[in-house]
Amino acid sequence: MKILNNKVALVTGSSRGIGAEIVQQFGKSGAKVVINYNGSKEKAEEVVHAIITKGGEAIAVQADVSKPEDVARLFDATIAHFGKIDILVNNAGLMLNSSIKDAADDLFEKQMNVNVKGVFNTLREASTKLADHGSIINFSSTVTRTIFPTYGIYSATKAAVEQISKVFAKEIGSRGINVNCVLPGPTSTELFLKGKPDEVIAKLAGTNAFNRLGTPEDIAKIVVFLASDESKWISAQSIGANGGMA
Repeated sequence: MKILNNKVALVTGSSRGIGAEIVQQFGKSGAKVVINYNGSKEKAEEVVHAIITKGGEAIAVQADVSKPEDVARLFDATIAHFGKIDILVNNAGLMLNSSIKDAADDLFEKQMNVNVKGVFNTLREASTKLADHGSIINFSSTVTRTIFPTYGIYSATKAAVEQISKVFAKEIGSRGINVNCVLPGPTSTELFLKGKPDEVIAKLAGTNAFNRLGTPEDIAKIVVFLASDESKWISAQSIGANGGMA
């Protein structure tokens, strides 16, 4: 039996990268999935097609997670189509690197709006619209455990995600819903690799115990477990998915 049979999963920012791999692993595990995207409609439809051709069920829904009205519509559209939501994965995120002294207000606000307000918006909707005994997995980052210059604002947003997740886990636990964070390290996605010289990639790969970058599949398999009934006693935790980097 597939471990996510009869479950409905909503994954934000899942038209590409780690998010796209998560929804495909969910589909393989028996879940019906909603691919959320903001601007990448074509990519989202490609992911939907890939899941359906393998016998799964999937739809794509556009929504900007930083906007409360979009998030409400996203939840309502999911429930209208599939009847419920069992699993919420907050994968949508934005990383804009800058030293703190050089950071413009816009750079700060964009990351806060997507990374923090986006999670807040979905958790608020989930408080009444996620099914009892469901699961929530929020994405933080291993940079909350490191001290990398130019990651100050981004790491602050992810630290906020970890704290709000822990508090929300206590607030919603009476309904049997567990809430956890996953903290990827350097992972070989198109967006991560873009513009980085080979020597930089090699240096980052050498920071963990296995001397390689993580893969989207490495991360997605952890998320599948956290979304399953086998992980219900794990809640309010920040789980490093970084090969021993930090």
